[in-house]
Amino acid sequence: MRRPRILILSFSPLATDPRVSRQIDLLAPDYEIIAAGFSAPLNPNVSYVALSSRRQSTTHRLGSALRLLARRYDSYYWRIDSVQEALSSLEHLPFDLILANDPDTWPLAQVLVQKTGARLLFDAHEFAPRELEDRPGWRIFYQGYKTTLCRKQLPRANSVTTVCDGIADEYARVFQVPRPLVVRNLTKHFSHEPDPTLDGRVRLIHHGAATPSRNIETMIDLMEFLDPRFTLDLMLVGGDSSYMRTLQKRAASRPTIKFIPPVAPNQIVTTTRHYDIGLFLLPPVNFNYRHALPNKFFEFIQARLAIAIGPSPEMASLVRKHELGVVAADFSPRTLAASLNRLTAANIDAFKAASHRAASLLSWEQEREILRSEVARLINVAAPNAP
Repeated sequence: MRRPRILILSFSPLATDPRVSRQIDLLAPDYEIIAAGFSAPLNPNVSYVALSSRRQSTTHRLGSALRLLARRYDSYYWRIDSVQEALSSLEHLPFDLILANDPDTWPLAQVLVQKTGARLLFDAHEFAPRELEDRPGWRIFYQGYKTTLCRKQLPRANSVTTVCDGIADEYARVFQVPRPLVVRNLTKHFSHEPDPTLDGRVRLIHHGAATPSRNIETMIDLMEFLDPRFTLDLMLVGGDSSYMRTLQKRAASRPTIKFIPPVAPNQIVTTTRHYDIGLFLLPPVNFNYRHALPNKFFEFIQARLAIAIGPSPEMASLVRKHELGVVAADFSPRTLAASLNRLTAANIDAFKAASHRAASLLSWEQEREILRSEVARLINVAAPNAP
């Protein structure tokens, strides 16, 4: 008797997408997994279908823009190379369940469901209709498209997941669908002890994408208001190279700031565990940033760091509940700096100890059971496909 077959579909590089990688690793021992994306997953025990991520020609991009402006969303969608390739590669394969990541995969997944009779699990990740609402160009071209995708596709899913409570509530409110399950971006548990904080030296670390919307400048400017104990290392990946140069120029006159090479996602915790405080000051320039609960937050905990953030509600709730660090009253560098300057080495060590206590509870080993149980439920109610 064959194992149930699951398609995990994502228009992303599977090797460097932490959320999709966790899905693959969780489900591979119990199911036959077909993973489709822009790069092969790290897990060798799954089948891989490569999708195109090549840049479109100028003519193709112009046509896409005109179709988006004309609200010809179906025409726009089915001309995307990765969509066409995925349909061609996958439409003849039987599946029991399709786990489709992000709304851009959902119409494709729905067509595959019609061909195979599979059950359908949408992982929305964040709130797609307001993803980059701080950018005028995105609002003009993509906001209507993303909203229409969600309005048409969400009612067709057998189950929907997302990353935090605020986003789950918004999907339910805006689209009048059952509230999605929350599967947070927790990382796996690490068992090391926290390092003690040295008197007279406090090492801050921030890691993540070099994206202008994240206003990394605010964390650079923070250093102007901190006392000489503090240093900041920035481990930035991807993003806009011109923005990276802007950040480097802004930091050039501050010797307490260093840019360090990025590491693979599975090495972040072991690389950052020798710092003292994980820093993430994220002004809420769009809906998803207001409700941010990112991988890095839980990586800070697994690294046994104290945490310093602005009043982002999803992160702030956990910091306060578990006494993990400081939450500034607003998103200005000066305000957070005032809170940090009051900390002693003993204070920071107490926050690190709290991270250590919370590390098991706030780990993927606990959170993964939500997804595992939902997949098992969907598989069990699915009509079996022919071998």
